[in-house]
Amino acid sequence: MKPSRRADPYWLLLPTFLFLFVFFLFPLGVLVHESFFAWDLLTPPRYVGFGNYRALWRSGELLHTFLTTLSISAAVVLGSMAAGLGLALLLDRPGRFPAFVRAAVFSAYVISWVSVALLFLWLLDADAGALSGIWRTLSGARAPNWLGSPKLAPWAIAGVTIWKITGYALVLFLAGLQDIPSSILEAAALDGASPRARFVGITWPLLRPTALFVATTSFIASFQLFDVVRVMTQGGPVRSTTVFVYAIYEQLFLDLRVGRASAEAVVFFGLLLLLTGAQFLLFRDGEAA
Repeated sequence: MKPSRRADPYWLLLPTFLFLFVFFLFPLGVLVHESFFAWDLLTPPRYVGFGNYRALWRSGELLHTFLTTLSISAAVVLGSMAAGLGLALLLDRPGRFPAFVRAAVFSAYVISWVSVALLFLWLLDADAGALSGIWRTLSGARAPNWLGSPKLAPWAIAGVTIWKITGYALVLFLAGLQDIPSSILEAAALDGASPRARFVGITWPLLRPTALFVATTSFIASFQLFDVVRVMTQGGPVRSTTVFVYAIYEQLFLDLRVGRASAEAVVFFGLLLLLTGAQFLLFRDGEAA
């Protein structure tokens, strides 16, 4: 067997590095470059420096879009984690019925976003929707306009997203629960620890790495919402559901502002990187404590 050379590991990593450069680093560089130009795809690009960034900030659109995206993402992450963990604790047992429920919940995750959006567009219809019909039957009053109210529409989008990705959190939390040695929980039960004490003192601390992964991936996915917003609300009403990706879509494909769309995408990437890092440090600090 020939002795390995020092450069051999780098040759093995070269395809991955090339893939990252071609599909990530190079497009990111082009994106940053385009953000310094005003271009409408019809006339030659014109250098404006930081003019696109200043225009986004002065219009207030950047802050409004960020707050809207952050509020929806926070609701999605907290809701999907709570639902996924609760279902995992209930369904972490043998039997056909728990297996059927696990499969049913996870099946929502593998359905396309467009299909889910069309389904809930019908369910949440203020006049003919199934949810509105149940509301009228139980309360005797007209159902709220779930997708037509600026106060309700963001939470409707968040609720649909939670329903879609809860199966993902469920599967990961189930895997984390099954990795916890049963002998530890049995010993705690023999010592008189209540179910709540066992969860707080044993189960949750051992689930922290899983919770960190679920929270980070769910946050990134919720920050990239587009299909549900495009199908259900088109960013309305009164731009109450205009999240970052949809705002970039509007700037680029509807307004033909390539430079401003690029600037917004650069800001979006930086904010997503910072918030993901902060979330990672927060969980790590909690684990260390």
